[in-house]
Amino acid sequence: MLSGPSGVGKSTVLARVRSLVPGLWYSVSATTRPRRPGEIDGVNYHFVTEEQFAELVAQGRLLEHAHFAGNHYGTPRDAVEQRLAAGQDVLLEIEVQGARQVRAAPGLGPEAVLIFLAPPSFDELARRLVGRGTEDEATRQARLLAARTELDAEREFDHRVVNTDVQSAAAGLVQLMTGSRPGSPVG
Repeated sequence: MLSGPSGVGKSTVLARVRSLVPGLWYSVSATTRPRRPGEIDGVNYHFVTEEQFAELVAQGRLLEHAHFAGNHYGTPRDAVEQRLAAGQDVLLEIEVQGARQVRAAPGLGPEAVLIFLAPPSFDELARRLVGRGTEDEATRQARLLAARTELDAEREFDHRVVNTDVQSAAAGLVQLMTGSRPGSPVG
């Protein structure tokens, strides 16, 4: 699982990881947040309404879920469990709250490898978040406030990768993932 503060570059780094490890299965999260320009439903996220999200939670169909910066995010359970049962590696991109839920999940948590993607500095994180221009000022401020708390959670993770640049961060993730498979030494 990969987590880190908003704006650290999780999606960008994971796109590179997926090109380096083509057989890696990536779980597409559900969210209530509005679609950004260029995002595709079912590829970037499963975009759902608040009512649909509440129904997924009520039916136990999410492996984890979190409320973050005014929106809900969650990982559909069925697809993840099917892939794991088939012996496939599964990559989750989740919020810190969700990582805590997965870590505590019976049967899954102890085997999960949690990787924290960190920015080189808080100032760089703020620059990236502002630079992507996808949120209004109030949302950016909420994300920056949440980022300070998320950065404090780094010690709860098994590994840390600093996203100084996409190529080196992706290479670090690939190295950790290949070394963290059951029966392999953890990097």
